[in-house]
Amino acid sequence: MIVDTSQAVQYHLGKFPPTGLDYQRLMPGLLGATAALARYDQMLRSLHNSELFLAPLRGQEAVVSSRMEGTISTLDEILQVEAEYGEDDAGAALEYRSDAIETVLYRRALGAAQARLEQGQPLSESLVRSLHRQLLSFGRGAKKSPGAYKREQNYIGERGSRRVSFVPVAPEHLDAGMEALFAMIGDPTIPVLLRTALAHAEFEALHPFEDGNGRVGRMLITLMLWQGGAIAAPHFYISRYFEDYKEEYLDRLRAVSANDDWDGWCLFFLSAVEQQAIRNLEVAQEIRDFYEEMKVRFSELLASRFSIAALDYLFANPVFSNNRFTREAGIPVQTAARFSRVLLQAGLLQTVREASGRRPAIYRFEPLMAKVRV
Repeated sequence: MIVDTSQAVQYHLGKFPPTGLDYQRLMPGLLGATAALARYDQMLRSLHNSELFLAPLRGQEAVVSSRMEGTISTLDEILQVEAEYGEDDAGAALEYRSDAIETVLYRRALGAAQARLEQGQPLSESLVRSLHRQLLSFGRGAKKSPGAYKREQNYIGERGSRRVSFVPVAPEHLDAGMEALFAMIGDPTIPVLLRTALAHAEFEALHPFEDGNGRVGRMLITLMLWQGGAIAAPHFYISRYFEDYKEEYLDRLRAVSANDDWDGWCLFFLSAVEQQAIRNLEVAQEIRDFYEEMKVRFSELLASRFSIAALDYLFANPVFSNNRFTREAGIPVQTAARFSRVLLQAGLLQTVREASGRRPAIYRFEPLMAKVRV
């Protein structure tokens, strides 16, 4: 396909890592973002199980980050796919839209990358390629060379248009570009927030894969902040801010190559971290307070020593199939079945799909979904 690159910004070959960042100009933004992130991190550390409380936010991040690339799905939809099919992507593809499957894969890939880092694997090219391989492992992405760097020049522009706004690095310069990127990622002399800002812009400019670059680049933000010690758990999601300010986000990224404006990009990124940290803190506090409220309600309604186990399962799986609840929640089968009936009668659960033949009922913990739905 012939593309129009006459107005396109070209990759900044030979200008990474940048020299001469204006630290005096960046310092106020760096201090503001660091302070806001520290308050959010303090909240994470105070939670007895941040993975449990904030698991729904990983689904929200998957929805928003995928939506930025034109993949449209809902949090309800991807949680229903996971509730019914687990990791049976082939089975899910027979019933659900490809957009939903792709968003499920985003959520799964981020979780897999987290697990590998916890096992001691460094944040490396190998990890990024494996993350990309999982992200594009099924559906439309499976035809886009999962886990392999691009071999042909790719372009960035409006979907459906032949007009190009940015030309990433050429394939013959990609290996050197990725080597320089990961050398900078491992440089402890650069503050972790600035390191993350520079890495995200450079990754997007390199655009190393045939597809999925934006989603992988945004995952890297969470993973870098976590590995760099800025947050205690990998639960900082920034795609909502980037989506809300998408035009400025893209303009700031292009300005890095067009005008060598790394300072401008870093200031935007630091503001994004600060504002998103404030919002994330509010959501985390709301979820924590709701959990405490539900502990009392579940104990009263269920009158069982298994009431907290049921609550924890619903927080981790706010959309779930009834058979998996009875099998996986660590609750006796008859007790779990009674819990479902009681919670339905109390209006805490809503029926997504009635049981039919061999297909189990699917329920939704609506009070929690209402707090995290996008």
